[in-house]
Amino acid sequence: MGHSHTHDGSNTPLEYQSEIGRLNILGFWIFLGAEIALFSTLFATYFALFNQTADGPLPGDLFKVEGVLIMTFLLLTSSFTCGLAIHELRRQNTKGVFIWTIITLLLGLGFVGYEVYEFIEYVHEGAAISTSAFWSAFFVLAGTHGLHVSIGIAWITFILIQVKKRGLTPQTATKLFISSLYWHFLDVVWIFIFTGVYLMGMVLHG
Repeated sequence: MGHSHTHDGSNTPLEYQSEIGRLNILGFWIFLGAEIALFSTLFATYFALFNQTADGPLPGDLFKVEGVLIMTFLLLTSSFTCGLAIHELRRQNTKGVFIWTIITLLLGLGFVGYEVYEFIEYVHEGAAISTSAFWSAFFVLAGTHGLHVSIGIAWITFILIQVKKRGLTPQTATKLFISSLYWHFLDVVWIFIFTGVYLMGMVLHG
């Protein structure tokens, strides 16, 4: 458990100050275990179908380094700003929490927007979910991650509305902290997609 000095002199971060908060955080770690199982299955399916491109375009023909780097930059930066929001939460600085969380959400929106744009481009180039087993696996894996990011954006927005109404309490702090764990988790999954899907696709199917 991380320790941090709060303004009231207590060493316990807000999100850990209530029994319910601690249990919710533990429960969320268990939920993340299920999410890891989900993504592991999607990755396993993707790698099993890696060479099943049928007559469709090869990933090396469609994957663009610049686009993947833009998406990676947006998501990695959003993970950093999310960490800064939690740092401000530790300081019980509501304004700081809002500023960094809103920047995180904007970066997340940029990522989702770019991914949707990229998917539309792939379909125009003849790579749809029905084109081949490879492209089915690709769209399901990348699309599931993108959907999770979209859900995260909506969820964190609702939490911000609660913070606006109630202020930083042990309850709202717990929700913010749990949502940050979720956001960092999606960032880690993206690093695997970046290397295992995009880079490998460009190198092996180039």
